[in-house]
Amino acid sequence: MKLKKGLGLVHVFCIASGAMISSGLFVLPGLAHAEAGPAVVVSYLLAGLLAITGLLSIAELTTAMPKAGGDYFFISRSMGDAVGAVSGLLSWFSLSLKSAFALVGLMAFASVILPIPPGSQYLIERAVGVLLCAGFVGINLFGAKEAARLQVALVAGLFALMIFYVVRGFPEIDVRQFEPFAPNGLRAVFATAGLVFVSYGGLINVACVAEDVKDPGRTIPLGMILSLVVASIFYTLMILVTSGVLGDKMDGSLTPISDGAEAVLGRGGMIAMSIAAICAFLTTANAGIMSASRYVLALGRDGMLPQRFGTIGSRFRTPHAAILVTGGLVTAALFVNLKILVEAASTVFMMTFVLSSVATVVLRESGVQNYRPSFRAPLYPWPQIAGIIAFAFIVVEMGEEAFVVLAVLVLAGFCTYWFYGRKRTQRDSALLHLVRKIADRKLASGSLELELKNIIRERDNIVEDRFDKLVERCAILDIGDPIDVKEFFGLAAEMIAERVKMTPEEVLELLLAREEDGGTVLTPSLAVPHVVLKGEKAFEILLARSRRGIWFSDAAPEVHTVFILLGTKDQRHFHLQSLAAIAQVVQSPGFEERWMSAPDEQSLRDVVLLAQRSRN
Repeated sequence: MKLKKGLGLVHVFCIASGAMISSGLFVLPGLAHAEAGPAVVVSYLLAGLLAITGLLSIAELTTAMPKAGGDYFFISRSMGDAVGAVSGLLSWFSLSLKSAFALVGLMAFASVILPIPPGSQYLIERAVGVLLCAGFVGINLFGAKEAARLQVALVAGLFALMIFYVVRGFPEIDVRQFEPFAPNGLRAVFATAGLVFVSYGGLINVACVAEDVKDPGRTIPLGMILSLVVASIFYTLMILVTSGVLGDKMDGSLTPISDGAEAVLGRGGMIAMSIAAICAFLTTANAGIMSASRYVLALGRDGMLPQRFGTIGSRFRTPHAAILVTGGLVTAALFVNLKILVEAASTVFMMTFVLSSVATVVLRESGVQNYRPSFRAPLYPWPQIAGIIAFAFIVVEMGEEAFVVLAVLVLAGFCTYWFYGRKRTQRDSALLHLVRKIADRKLASGSLELELKNIIRERDNIVEDRFDKLVERCAILDIGDPIDVKEFFGLAAEMIAERVKMTPEEVLELLLAREEDGGTVLTPSLAVPHVVLKGEKAFEILLARSRRGIWFSDAAPEVHTVFILLGTKDQRHFHLQSLAAIAQVVQSPGFEERWMSAPDEQSLRDVVLLAQRSRN
């Protein structure tokens, strides 16, 4: 059963924005300011620029494969099950921890404005966190659209309060608070960029819920780009105001924005921004549970986790088992010290962006015929190369603690794959296609091409018509050497005769007679011979490709693409429909390049089947 597609552009924007604007804005600036000083603003901008390189790759991959599980799905299809399983488990773990951290942070801000008895703060905060987690799990069980509606309302309230703070706080900035600008040097600025990168991790939330999105080819890249731009602007302005108002007083504070609002607007301002922080944490927790559960769904579908996690409920069409186990992990994490794990989450998110950049390169260079993203990252491959180098540099600057935590998580993910998933699944990957392309060896099975073809059909709402069904089973002639038209017709007649219940000689005679009556060459590289058969209710198609050309005449010495149509008179209407379909197929973007580079017969079929055209 498929997930219900109920998310539009506003939902996608709010899921990404709500997931980004939370602890990264309301908690981390105080810790980051203690490391980088006023230059923390630059750290956030650097992290945002790094996120752009990953965003472009993730947007391209997600529009090519809009399936639940986001980066796990396209990383496993590009680099194999082992890398994909490790990446998927780590991303699920990181998003779940981020949701737990949001719930803990929420209660920390709630304690600022609500009286809590001394000595009972920890238990009360965790108890409320468990109740909120259960509430979000319940909302997600009812449907992604219902959860997204709540997200839109929370994000709208959050943006209104943040705009109010920036407008009132900007005139209160004291420029003397920015001196010295980078007291701990440039290395601290770069290291802090790695620390705050988790602030932009919400972008992968969109990839996780891609299967729930309507018109993913347009909605996903546009929603991701808009959310990154808006979040970057708010990060810069909010931190600039807070740093300019508080200066060193914000060092180490876990409520820096609320402290800044109190300095500018008094206790009322502090309460207002604490409410904004609570809204932000609610959006992060909600989006995190929604997105993290899709990793479990995808891993269960692929056999990397028990099959029950890959099922979708028939009543609400939501992955109930995946949502419940994610809620369980978030609840358990509420009682864990999350300080080190937040840093690990940043590292894991950066690793995800690196793997997405590598996956884009592998898929583009592998020659996989059915890799057809609706959005292509501009300036390829430079953003991918720049992102990989920059992320590696930032991780090194973060220190060995981040390496150790990442290594432990990677080892745990790999063990899960090795001892469970490896025994239950073996899948083709784009990496095998790339190796085959380089080494000229038959390594890939073709299962990836089939899976991508089915994904494109679902993404583009392609409903198979009669022409498609004929192409699926038609004869295909793939010719490597130069050949003249008579010899070509002889080969075609041998191949098609049995299908039309005639002898090869009879079919050849019909083809040659039709060619003599009037040329069937429509363009210098395309010919569509079509003949009338005796009888009724018969229609056949033969596809032919000649890599070095078929000589039809002096005016058409190198025809590379031939569609032969054979039908009875009562099929005249469908004959015209087939001609119209062929016209649209050969004029679709990239047809000639795909046709000439297709490695085998099935790939030639797919070029025709997946071409953009109207269907009856």
